[in-house]
Amino acid sequence: MSAADRANQRNAVLAGFLGWTLDAFDFFILTLVLDDVAHAFGKSRTQVALAITLTLAMRPVGAVIFGLMADRWGRRLPLMLNVIFYAIISVLCGIAPTYGAFITLRMLFGIGMGGEWGVGASLALESASPRLRGLLSGLLQEGYAIGNMLAAIVFRTVYPIANAHYPGNGWRVMFFIGGIPALLSLFIRARVKESEAWHEHRTDWFTYRTSIVRHWRRFLYLVLLMAVMNFMSHGTQDMYPTLLAIQGYSRARIADITILSMVGAVVGGLAFGYYSDRSGRRRAMVSAAISGLIVLPLWIMGISPLATIVGVFLMQFFVQGAWGVIPAHINELSPGTFRGFLPGFAYQLGVLCASSIPTLEAWLGEMFTYRQSMGGLMTVVFIAAIIVISLGPENHGVSFRKQPAVTA
Repeated sequence: MSAADRANQRNAVLAGFLGWTLDAFDFFILTLVLDDVAHAFGKSRTQVALAITLTLAMRPVGAVIFGLMADRWGRRLPLMLNVIFYAIISVLCGIAPTYGAFITLRMLFGIGMGGEWGVGASLALESASPRLRGLLSGLLQEGYAIGNMLAAIVFRTVYPIANAHYPGNGWRVMFFIGGIPALLSLFIRARVKESEAWHEHRTDWFTYRTSIVRHWRRFLYLVLLMAVMNFMSHGTQDMYPTLLAIQGYSRARIADITILSMVGAVVGGLAFGYYSDRSGRRRAMVSAAISGLIVLPLWIMGISPLATIVGVFLMQFFVQGAWGVIPAHINELSPGTFRGFLPGFAYQLGVLCASSIPTLEAWLGEMFTYRQSMGGLMTVVFIAAIIVISLGPENHGVSFRKQPAVTA
């Protein structure tokens, strides 16, 4: 492989990774300032949690729009447009005058968020070596965890200053910072080349449509897989800051715990992604899900601050460990003709199925306790995930190219 090819692989993976990182940063801002937004608009915590649900619910729309663009016109242009779109929407969220406007903007943000993953993952993994696909899959997916970590760091450092200068409106500054990702489009435009695999598999609309119909069974399985995976991740992440706040943790401590949990997530994603290259995708994911079920009592009980820290670190290590395998796994299960569309659309339909989990946890948490709500729901989710992953197909290490790449 030439130096130019290696540079292109590196830039493609970096573009996909940064796109997902900055997308997640914008998403998790709301989970950290949820109470402030509720106070600003005179709404309940549950009403503002609905914005998280609606963001997740709109992601399939973005997957369709940007996924179809990626299969017809290549991966680069849709990825650039997507990054610019969600960055602008994030800034607009910071100046939303009413609750209705804020909810509408979060729905639009969901479209941008839904479009990024499928396009970025296909570009990155089509450009990567199959030998390292699992490891790079873990790196790519854990951009999500790093985005969460960055949101917590900004919340820990910038938010207090912003709130001191703009009392009651510090949360708006957090969303303004979400406009920074627009700069990533300049890197994509200058440094990232189009995927060779896309050129090889590009086809006419008729063949494209009939291919999708022909693979409907595989598509339904991927939706089911992504539903249980999103129940697992959003169920253990989105309302956890709220649970900690109810237990009496300060904003600073919540940010610290979130940062630490995302360190566990990144390490877990890389470790299980690497493990999947050697043991297979399903075995790695099932191992992670079983381990997550085992540590669930420690994660939810919070017997002491130390137990909470250990529990949240291990929980995200295993949850995101399973997720680290996902980009490689579902791209390997998707035909090359519509790899820009199918993985992302299946992913986001899974998100839609799981989008109720923050609202459901909040609703049950207010009726009973958040520990009971989240602990009971997540027990069921982990068991379901283990079953669905175990019974599914695998295409470990399949080539994305029609013809082997020429090496130098």
